[in-house]
Amino acid sequence: MWTCCDIRCCSRRFFFWTSATRDKVLEQLQGCSGEDQVLDVVSRNKAKLSVGHVSCAVGLLWQFQKEKPQMLRTIDFIRTHPEFLTLRVLAENKISLMDDVMVVDMLYSVLRLNVEPHDSLVQQLVTEAWNRMDRFQMSTLSKFSICLSDQYLQHSTLMGQITERLSQELVSIEDVRVLTTLMISVSSLVSARLRDALVEKAEALLDSLDTSQYNSPRRVVQFLRNIKHGHRPLLEKCNQILLLSVPQLSAENISIIMGLYQSLQFNNCDFRLAARQRLTELADSSTDPVSFTKLFAALGPMAGRETREGLESTALLLADELNGQQALAVAETLEEIQCRNLPLINRIASIVYRNLDTYRPVEVARATQALIQLRYQSPELYARLRNILLRYLQTSVFPYEVTMLTRVLSMLPSHRLDEAVLSRIDAVLPQCPLNDLNTLAQAVAKWLRHDPSYHHNTPSHYVRLLQKLSQCGHERLRKTDRLELLLEELKYLSGEWFEEVLLEESVLSCQRLEGQITWTSVPEMALFLTRTNYLSTSILDQIAAVTVDNIDKIHYSATYATMLPFAVMNYDPPLVEDFFDVCIQRFTPFINSFDPHLLVLLGYALAVANCFPEEIIREIFKVDFLAKLDSQLETLPDALNIRIRLRLMELNRAVCLECPEFQVPWFHERYCRQHHRWGNGTITPIQQQIHKMLGEVLGGINCAKVAVLTPYFYGLDFECILDHQHKPIPYSEPRQLLISEDGKVQWSSGSSERENADLPPGAQRVALEFLDSKSFCKNSHHFKGEVMMKKRHLEILGYHVVQIPHFEWNSMELATPDAWKQYLRKKIFKDLPQPILNRS
Repeated sequence: MWTCCDIRCCSRRFFFWTSATRDKVLEQLQGCSGEDQVLDVVSRNKAKLSVGHVSCAVGLLWQFQKEKPQMLRTIDFIRTHPEFLTLRVLAENKISLMDDVMVVDMLYSVLRLNVEPHDSLVQQLVTEAWNRMDRFQMSTLSKFSICLSDQYLQHSTLMGQITERLSQELVSIEDVRVLTTLMISVSSLVSARLRDALVEKAEALLDSLDTSQYNSPRRVVQFLRNIKHGHRPLLEKCNQILLLSVPQLSAENISIIMGLYQSLQFNNCDFRLAARQRLTELADSSTDPVSFTKLFAALGPMAGRETREGLESTALLLADELNGQQALAVAETLEEIQCRNLPLINRIASIVYRNLDTYRPVEVARATQALIQLRYQSPELYARLRNILLRYLQTSVFPYEVTMLTRVLSMLPSHRLDEAVLSRIDAVLPQCPLNDLNTLAQAVAKWLRHDPSYHHNTPSHYVRLLQKLSQCGHERLRKTDRLELLLEELKYLSGEWFEEVLLEESVLSCQRLEGQITWTSVPEMALFLTRTNYLSTSILDQIAAVTVDNIDKIHYSATYATMLPFAVMNYDPPLVEDFFDVCIQRFTPFINSFDPHLLVLLGYALAVANCFPEEIIREIFKVDFLAKLDSQLETLPDALNIRIRLRLMELNRAVCLECPEFQVPWFHERYCRQHHRWGNGTITPIQQQIHKMLGEVLGGINCAKVAVLTPYFYGLDFECILDHQHKPIPYSEPRQLLISEDGKVQWSSGSSERENADLPPGAQRVALEFLDSKSFCKNSHHFKGEVMMKKRHLEILGYHVVQIPHFEWNSMELATPDAWKQYLRKKIFKDLPQPILNRS
């Protein structure tokens, strides 16, 4: 990242000589082409070495290492060489003679050559730099900040002083490399005001940046990741530069950038496609363990099946050459791509096993999770992993580390934990954020289920720990007074414990702080409600009001998250028309800037809300757009790929049914026929009960068809036909409930064209749907948007739709067969003249 300011010309900084006065030692150093020669010059001229010679020699030693690939570097050889020790002693004795730049350059180089931070030379250089720091140029200050970060001093008083100086002199910085380096170094200490100022300054400097300087935008993205601030305009500006730089990027750089994007939940289709192409080009030349590991980690998750198999074959050939870190990286990539290549998994696992003693706690946890997810079978390995994790857990004092180790321990075959481990977990609870509390609760609950005392209703250590977890969670929620921090903690919370113990209190805290909702917090607040499926009308009304008033400030890509809870939970705020109108007007000019998969999700959410903006619908169903979507889907994880294809089908169906004037063809017939098993599900006792009751209500079991697929492939629980007098019409054959050997419902191809043609004049098809809890918002009986959209579509297809909510069917009022049958009669014949029925 940094050079030694053209070390080969260091004579211009330190010395001036004429033709009569030549510095022969300096000339010898300048003539060196490798570290051996530099050390030889030092050996032959120990008595003649000046401060300039020492600085030049140390700088050259690092420069030669920097120019080599990682696997060819000889840092250990240099660090243990006697003449390097000579240089260190001389440097330590001559610190007072060094100028400001030389002090920082020396510190930077010796740290890069793996001199320990506690070494006296490093400590004296840091002290000297601290004393001079007020007069450092900003370029020197930025390099010094890197040195502090290398020593894990990001939160030190020294870094605080650098942060203050950066704040004072930000306006004067015109070098984007200096700025971005300082941004990363001080990222843990920046205030909201300084954060915004840095973002604004970075945007201005990036405008004039040469696109070949990709390290600067990469550092900006890293800064945004560090402060957890996904500023979309700046991210997009960085992405444009990085996209143009892809042909120059190494596999390592691409992997780093994509990891940063993932952390910021920023996904750019063009970058992923360009990165995949570049990585594919690098595949043939990445044949050593270092370069291949980085290529495999970056390309594996995006590769097609054939490329992925080739990568796995290469990984198997190189496996014996991998070190512990490389094996861990390969194992995690195999986990991500859900690999089932047993020979490769076994080989990587054996390397991980041999290197367990070299791993740090977080690496042991990562290795354990990867092997479990890969379904690797080795009781011996898991026993050893458990012992190592327990040892680390008993000594750890960091809440995040205790949480991580506890979570991974709970994934291993269950055993009772000793009192020391439970006490360690108990001790860190007051310091844990909500996400850590949730993780710990899930682990403890899992152990509790395997505790013999649990089955005898006897209080145990686990029960008491769960009680304390609940108390800590509720106390943390009650004490929070800043919505921004609360949303950050709620961001990734999920699971049964959270929903049962903290969800209600979490929403109450958000309602208490809803006056703090601003245009910056609107998307996160909306995503929280969507994810939890919790209908809070007051918060939704506030989101809508803030959005309408500040729509020009909200980034166009955030409109999807903002509208999503209103569509998903089928809620219309008081300003419903204004709300959707301003959102649609905000993103419409930028529809070509959306990633294809995000535009599909946006279009589907609008369709659920019964909105069909013509411009977005026509854009999605263009041939060019669909081709680009297909290319993007190849780079996405399988689960997301399947979800997007399903949403495209559902959007296609909605447009065909509700907007025939757009003349969008129905092109998912083949797709649906191939995948109609999506609708299959295990028949529940309640559905069997309803089926039996329908036979009695309608006058025969052959009057009710079960598990029906409608035109456009909607699945129905039950279907019946009423004639013009509302009498049930029997189907040609009795319709028994067909269940396969694996317990799945066998869907019949109901409502075929032939059956529609045979429908008597005036007859009415009736669709009956049993709605379980997933059809309603979590805290109410309010229908969700998808349920109402399906009802609209079935009515367009000619059905009278009967919905049977689970809370009505299971109510105390319907406790007898006669009550259930009467309920079905009212539901089926609602709003129709009462027909004459066979009530036998």
